[in-house]
Amino acid sequence: MTDMDRLGGICLDYVKCEGAFAAGIATRETVAGGPPSTDLSYAMPEARSAVVFALALDQRTIPDYLAKRDRLAYEAEYNRVNSISSGVAVKLAGFLKQRGFPAVPLAANDVYREDTPLGRFEMFPPVSLRYLAAASGVGSFGLSGNILDKTHGAGIILSAVVTSAELPPTEPLSDEENYCDGCRLCLAACASNLMDPEEKTEVVLGKRTFSYSKRRSYLRCQYVCGGYTGLHASGKWSTWSPGRFPVPEDDDAFLPLLLAGVQKYSRRPEGRGGRYHSLMDDKLYTTCGNCQIVCHPDPDERKRRYQLLARGGVVIQHPDGSLEAVPSEEALRRLDAMDADTRSIYDGDITPSPDIQALADHMRSLAKAGG
Repeated sequence: MTDMDRLGGICLDYVKCEGAFAAGIATRETVAGGPPSTDLSYAMPEARSAVVFALALDQRTIPDYLAKRDRLAYEAEYNRVNSISSGVAVKLAGFLKQRGFPAVPLAANDVYREDTPLGRFEMFPPVSLRYLAAASGVGSFGLSGNILDKTHGAGIILSAVVTSAELPPTEPLSDEENYCDGCRLCLAACASNLMDPEEKTEVVLGKRTFSYSKRRSYLRCQYVCGGYTGLHASGKWSTWSPGRFPVPEDDDAFLPLLLAGVQKYSRRPEGRGGRYHSLMDDKLYTTCGNCQIVCHPDPDERKRRYQLLARGGVVIQHPDGSLEAVPSEEALRRLDAMDADTRSIYDGDITPSPDIQALADHMRSLAKAGG
């Protein structure tokens, strides 16, 4: 056993001692051929490898969240595990530095590249944790593009550490170890229609090719998962967002709608919970993530979770900021009972003002020039 073999084993055991259930090692070679977000040197020029690991969410908080009975318990769990995961990365990076190997932690979320045409607004990570996880055998890609584990499903949080140490790579999982059967419940659970129902994206990482559903504009996810709106096209159920603004078919419509939605969102009463996000001044509330947590290794449990979501009604917001799920007909009656100004922060015309439209056009021109 070489010194690097020994150090690699210690790193994998280190994160498991800190709460991870799975860990692996990706190297520059095992992610070669991938998109820009697989470039380890972006995080650290001298990077040679990355230790990537996964922590599990408490599955007990998921059913009541999907059924829109209890939002706060799942939000608290989601925030907790994200914080722990990022903290473990910081600790392991410190450990490696003390051993003489420069290292940089990769946070679980809310750290974005600034050198893209629209900067942090595009929400591209320094290095993709999902690609590292797939390349190193921490999990498998599901149709949703989320990383799946045979025990915890997609209810996991990833983090990683990039280091100059030339740690030996771990093998990716085989296709037979991936439980995704293409059931498409992840697509059905997405009110934003982010995932293309027909086309797939293929990514080459080292000697392996991985695939998942092609993404439409990521602004769709920001618009819905950000809480600006959340009503499914059927009108029968929603996310935890009380917003009723329409979800357009045209990807190009989302940038001005998102910018206009920020103004509507900021006028809503403050509720319980929430957290701060680097792209917002107002609190961000966990309202979606359905494509991730509807997924479970047991097909029957998967179906049950989707039914909880689809039968859980439509969320409305009270003047004190509290949220309540009611049948779709009752939700419409509640909207009709609001005065026009109050209703406008949840429903109705969200046509961008000339200033907002001009800003959106300017951002598009920057993106086109940068592309």
